Amino acid sequence: MHGPAAMLRLWHTVRHLKFVQVYGRARFRLARPRPDMSPAPAVRLHDGSWVMPAARRASMVGPSTLRLLYVERSVDSCGWDDPSIAKLWRYNLHYFDDLLADGASTRTTWHRAFMSRWVRENPPASGTGWEPYPTSLRIVNWVKWTLAGNDLPVECVQSLAIQARWLRQRLEWHLLGNHLFVNAKALVFAGCFFDGPEADAWLAEGLSILRVQIPEQILADGGQFERSPMYHALALEDMLDLENLARMFPTRSVSWRGMVQDRIASMRHWLGVMCHPDGEVSFFNDSAIGVAPAPAELDAYAQRLGLGVIPQLGDGCTLLAESGFVRMQAGPAVVIADVGPVGPDYLPGHAHADTLSFELSLDGKRVLVNSGTSEYGIGAERLRQRGTEAHNTVTVGGHDSSEVWGGFRVARRAQPVDRVINSDGDPICVSCSHDGFARLAGRPIHRRDWTLTPTGLTVTDTIVGPGEGRSFWHWMPGIHVLPGSPIALADRSLRVSVNGAVWSTASSTWHPEFGVLMSNERSCAEFSERSCTVCLDWT
Repeated sequence: MHGPAAMLRLWHTVRHLKFVQVYGRARFRLARPRPDMSPAPAVRLHDGSWVMPAARRASMVGPSTLRLLYVERSVDSCGWDDPSIAKLWRYNLHYFDDLLADGASTRTTWHRAFMSRWVRENPPASGTGWEPYPTSLRIVNWVKWTLAGNDLPVECVQSLAIQARWLRQRLEWHLLGNHLFVNAKALVFAGCFFDGPEADAWLAEGLSILRVQIPEQILADGGQFERSPMYHALALEDMLDLENLARMFPTRSVSWRGMVQDRIASMRHWLGVMCHPDGEVSFFNDSAIGVAPAPAELDAYAQRLGLGVIPQLGDGCTLLAESGFVRMQAGPAVVIADVGPVGPDYLPGHAHADTLSFELSLDGKRVLVNSGTSEYGIGAERLRQRGTEAHNTVTVGGHDSSEVWGGFRVARRAQPVDRVINSDGDPICVSCSHDGFARLAGRPIHRRDWTLTPTGLTVTDTIVGPGEGRSFWHWMPGIHVLPGSPIALADRSLRVSVNGAVWSTASSTWHPEFGVLMSNERSCAEFSERSCTVCLDWT
């Protein structure tokens, strides 16, 4: 895209930004702070108890070898910052998530040596490892590892103080969102871990940010405001970690523990609503399994902190009003649907063009899936995975419902309107429209109606105005769709009937984790009328 069209797209992208993002970007690029190498403050004595945090999958498979994002490499051969390696892999290399992963206690010797090696081979303020986001995660992981009873090497204690000082000069105001949140969390962890006036200043600055960002980023329904189940799980882990830290340093946390505790219950409920019966997250916006701790691991962490059990969800309809998601449950079926905005206006970087998409599970197993997220960056595959065709929803004239572009950009974006929910009894009925195609000639509107009973789901799509509609249906790998034949599932068969459209099926791919590609099938209903109805019957 070039010329006036590109300028228009850029305008519709940047016009939503906050002033601090524009100013912050200029300042971040132009500022040239120097790392402060002065001696570290004394380590603070704690007067509370530490609870074992949520664990991730183990990633360290040798003293210098890590398997990250399904790619195994040795630092001995690839180093710490090889530009030929995808940046997301290099970011993960510098997180040190394995310090708290499954079976971490058996790798303590590796961990201690690896941290010391990182200090020797990553001079302050140099390379990917010193960017604010990996610095923030590494500070927290090193502190958590130490609070769990491990001895942090003396050179790592010194480095930890240098990292905290550096981070304070490189806060990501130009990005805001989850980046600024983890920056602030890291300053809070460093401010509690160390003692003295300098640590007090880190703690004060971290808390000043969190006091604004927690109410802004955690919506009234408990959802993290970027509306990604994966990033929500990471935010829930952040809040549980802050609660854990507050118990470890009770005299330091008097002023802020309440704002954390007050939101954890609603965040746990939100995650439960957005998970399938298989216990893992649904795939809306940038979402994948294996980045955050598993939902069950987060729930166990909360219970270790004494935060109780979240009630199980039963038949009926649950609306997450501020986030814009709805869960419908009837008999063997669970439907999770997106009836909300793509994300905060000033921060849609993790958004997909998935408005009015949905996912379906039957008998505890996934049947219809959005295509997931396997990579970041600015390539064609990243753009495809963000596009409308990669989700169980409708395109008009081949256009995306929101103008996703680049790796993390959105220009004009769909806004849901006329949301109606009737959850009293059987059936459950949900309706919603969006104006994402109103930018096209004739200003078409897409409306979708779901009707769910214990024996079937009916989805009716209507295009109000001109334009050729096509709805897409992405099937879980292993499900095969044959024209005119029932679809064989594990525990039952599924019949599909279509009115007002021509139905076809082709090969596609599903991406449940970063670095993972699985073959599946994708059906398309090409509208022959202004309205198309697809009925799924599993009696």
